[in-house]
Amino acid sequence: MNKTEPFIRNRQVWANLPVADVERTRKFYESLGFKLNGAHKNDHLVSFFAGRDDLIMHFFRKDMFEDASAGSATDLSKGSEIMYTIGANSQEEVETWAEQVVEAGGSLFSEPAEMQNNWYGCGFTDPDGHKWNVFYNGK
Repeated sequence: MNKTEPFIRNRQVWANLPVADVERTRKFYESLGFKLNGAHKNDHLVSFFAGRDDLIMHFFRKDMFEDASAGSATDLSKGSEIMYTIGANSQEEVETWAEQVVEAGGSLFSEPAEMQNNWYGCGFTDPDGHKWNVFYNGK
């Protein structure tokens, strides 16, 4: 067994992502039902809990992110740094996500559709280009 294994299993892990406009990001994710992590909200950071296990997602103003990471943020118009996946309970839920994302100011890069092996899903980007997909498996 790796010596760090028991430590990582008992640690909280969170994502840190750069954004151009913290307030726009707050409005977008709140409108999709993400739970605001009120302990971390100011002019350079907004934070949310995501999913059943409350993954913490920090969205830093881009300049603050670049200072903290000692490097440049990825140009998401030219590629992706990561894609998050949300599990859905039905095809209708996938379609609801797609509608709400567009209403909130995001965009779809993959319309809701059937895929291989009874999967149904869609893909979207938030206003800064961070990618997500929503999948339902009808098996």
